[in-house]
Amino acid sequence: MRRCFAARDLLVASTVSFVLPGLLAGSEEGQSGFTIRSDVRLVLLDVSVKDREGGFVSGLAKENFTVFENGRSQRITVFANDDLPVTVGILVDESFSMKPKRSDVLSAAQTFIEASNPRDELFVLNFNDKVTRGLPGRILFSDDIPQLRSALHRGTPEGRTALFDAVVAGLSQLELGRRDKKALVVISDGGDNASEHTRREMLDMLERSIATVYTIGLYDADDPDRDPGILRELAKISGGEAYFPESSLGLTPVCRRIAKDIRARYTIGYIPQAENGTSSLRRIRIRVSAPGHLRLIARTRTSYRYDEVAGRK
Repeated sequence: MRRCFAARDLLVASTVSFVLPGLLAGSEEGQSGFTIRSDVRLVLLDVSVKDREGGFVSGLAKENFTVFENGRSQRITVFANDDLPVTVGILVDESFSMKPKRSDVLSAAQTFIEASNPRDELFVLNFNDKVTRGLPGRILFSDDIPQLRSALHRGTPEGRTALFDAVVAGLSQLELGRRDKKALVVISDGGDNASEHTRREMLDMLERSIATVYTIGLYDADDPDRDPGILRELAKISGGEAYFPESSLGLTPVCRRIAKDIRARYTIGYIPQAENGTSSLRRIRIRVSAPGHLRLIARTRTSYRYDEVAGRK
């Protein structure tokens, strides 16, 4: 039976950033049972690999990957290609303009939940002028499908769109999750016109997060608030993907594809080198090659913010 996770049951880290204060041990041999050691810093990447036709490529080994940070090759110390459980947040735009599309949005989001790993822990945030939690009471995460379905339906389509606030709230809640891998799925039909947080504050938080963000934009041609650029930027920074279906009828196959992408991703980690300075933005690139594949495309986050102060022992 699926379980719900109450707030009192969670192990909350005092500091969570993209460069984690721990090492997922044992994975050099491809093990999926990770343990945490607190004496080593680690950059943990969530990597999707596709072929020329856009199909997911599974079964690759650590030797097929080369990771570059600021142009320098890194030694891979963590590798796994299993369908590992994930902490996932579903952010649903409940602004007034979403009302005609709401039924299709909720149906597609439910499809995503049903196609996810049964061991995933999920939560729902509904947002319009403000951000509200879909799960009841003190329950932060759930893997119970009927409960998550109810969480999706708790919103009311009204008001404007606080997209930045929703992403900040989603990233914050992901930090409380017990799964090493984190993801957000954001469904919205417009840009931001109601947030207290700024675009820069939201992006700074994303650069310090391990989350992979998938965005789905549903735009009317005459919508003055539409901003597909921010949805593309969220996906690009984090290594996710941005989708723009022609209508709400295209939402369900998109959500099914996102669920498959999350379950097919590789986990790759390396230990970064310290540099002078308190903080720096570091660029990441991954190259992947394998016999029998003419051209493989690896997608992961493009950068992260290294905090030198947080890295001192």
